[in-house]
This record gives sequence, structure tokens and C-alpha cells, in this order.
Amino acid sequence: MVKEKRLSDSVSEDILAMITIEKRFGPGDKIPNENELSEELGVSRTTLREAIRILATNGVVEIKRGCGTFVSEHMTDISMEALKPLSEAKMDARDLYEIRLIFEPEAAFLAATRATDTEMKRILNFGSQVEEKIKKGEDRTEVEQGFHNAIARATHNEFINQLMPVIYRAIDKGVILSNQKELAVQDTLSDHRMIMEFLEARNAQGAKSAMKIHILHAMKELEIES
Repeated sequence: MVKEKRLSDSVSEDILAMITIEKRFGPGDKIPNENELSEELGVSRTTLREAIRILATNGVVEIKRGCGTFVSEHMTDISMEALKPLSEAKMDARDLYEIRLIFEPEAAFLAATRATDTEMKRILNFGSQVEEKIKKGEDRTEVEQGFHNAIARATHNEFINQLMPVIYRAIDKGVILSNQKELAVQDTLSDHRMIMEFLEARNAQGAKSAMKIHILHAMKELEIES
């Protein structure tokens, strides 16, 4: 059972992801009211209020009495500040993908067993968006990040969450390189579908294996094998 404080922290990160990853709300935009947002996130209004307070304290949102809650005009993502030096390190693609290989299969395993129904829905939604972007030949960087971020959030492991800036860096490189290789793009499509199927079935070992295969495929096709 997740403790109330930890739950509010998780919810605040979910809302932050809506702003920075999903791009649902931009600076100055009003976010949904308590009833709508608490229902969407599957939490109580008390928990949601605490999450909003966390975001307000960190300058992400502004609470305007009688008007609602708005994304700050000068919002900056400070949730990953602790790992900023690491994410800015000059690591090549091989090093980045090795980090993915170490952490992401385990993240998929934990997400399959720990994700709430709302979190699972978000994972599958991002997975579908990735497929759609690939089929249309559109840039998928942001939705790819969203997919892996949603899996990390569903682990309920804060250290895995804090590694996401590094994972994003690897995804950015992978998308750029894979766009030049048709087989890599097709592997991403089939691998994502396999990961989603195992996650939806709550098959932890299958999700772990599928994620490992996905990353190994990428390393092989992008010629960045360790």
C-alpha cells in the first residue's frame, strides 16, 4: 500500500508529466478542476490538493483563488535537478543503451506487478501513440519518452524515476539513428506491441524479457552493441 505522502508525490509527478512530456498544458494554461483531475488520476481530492501544493511550491503551477490552477508562465522542470549533472554528461550511445539494458527490463517487470489501472491505461495509451507516429512516419521522440516514463512511474520506485533524464538521452539518440534504418523502425513497432501485450496481461517476466529484447534489438540494428 502506497503511503499518502508518497502517493501525492507520485500524483504531482504525473501532472508534471502531463505538462512536460504529454504537452497537454502549456505555460499559462488552466488545468482541469479537482473533480475531473482526481477522477482521471484515480485519487482522492485530498491527495490531488496535496499534489497541487507540491507543484505550486516548486513553481510549476500557480493557484489563483476563484479562478483555478494554472501552469506557471515561467515553469521550469526541477523534478530531475538531482541528476542534472549526470544527464548532461558526455556519454555515447553504447553507454546510454547499456544503462537502459540494466534498468528498463526490471522497470517493466515492476510496472507489470505494481501499476494501478490508471497507470496501465497511460502506458498503453503512449504505446499506441508510438505505433501511430511510426506508421505515419512522424517524429516519435516525445511519445517514446512518455511511454518509457509511464512505465518508470508505474514501478513506484523513486530511483528508477530519477534515472529518466538519462533514459531520455538514450531515446533521443535511438530515434535519430533508427530513422535512418528501416529494420530498426520495424523492430521498434513489433517490440513495443509485445511489451504492451505482456504489461496489459500483468505478465511481469514476459514484460521484462520483451523490454530486454527491445533494447538488444535496438543496440544491434543501430550498431552500438556492447
